[in-house]
Amino acid sequence: MRQHKAQKIIVLVLLLLIALPDPSKAGIPSDQVRQTADKVLLILQDPRLKAADKKKERRNQLRQVISARFDFSEMAKRSLGQHWQRGSAEEQGQFVQLFTDLLERSYANQIESFNGEKIVYGRESQDRDHAEVDTRVITNKGEGFSVNYKLYSAGREWKVYDVVIENISLVNNYRSQFNRVLTNSSFAEFLRKLQEKNFDATGKPERRTNGARS
Repeated sequence: MRQHKAQKIIVLVLLLLIALPDPSKAGIPSDQVRQTADKVLLILQDPRLKAADKKKERRNQLRQVISARFDFSEMAKRSLGQHWQRGSAEEQGQFVQLFTDLLERSYANQIESFNGEKIVYGRESQDRDHAEVDTRVITNKGEGFSVNYKLYSAGREWKVYDVVIENISLVNNYRSQFNRVLTNSSFAEFLRKLQEKNFDATGKPERRTNGARS
């Protein structure tokens, strides 16, 4: 059951963005998550973007909105831990792009299938330039999942750098998987393997088959 929940990390993270928080509990980080949620909802509800031939445009708009709140570069860096320094500037840039593409592949289809899950906002804590927003996702079947955002302050903006679902960190999951590869591989070899494989929401590598979608 725990593994099954972990496999839904990307889905729940992005679904959380399209549910509005309780304004009475909203602080600045929660407010900014809500602003992102509003923008995502507008895109999903735009009649013009619902047409089949507008799929690419719709997803491009979603990508722009979500990437403005999620710091995928920071998430990528944290997912490598100490191995980040092993890569050249060019290799680091390649990895950030691969990691971002990985997350985008994971949420692209799921975010468009939002079905009114209920989001309950809980505690919000701040410690100088870091914050955490605790939430709980209630599915249509009545199941509950804790989903906690970790954010850092970037000027006037709050950026998400990790999401923890049922005490399972998205970044840590990827870090443990990447570490297994990098412990016995060069950074260049790691990038090659990453390009050749698909990774699911838990960071578990899955080899592509002839019928697999990229």
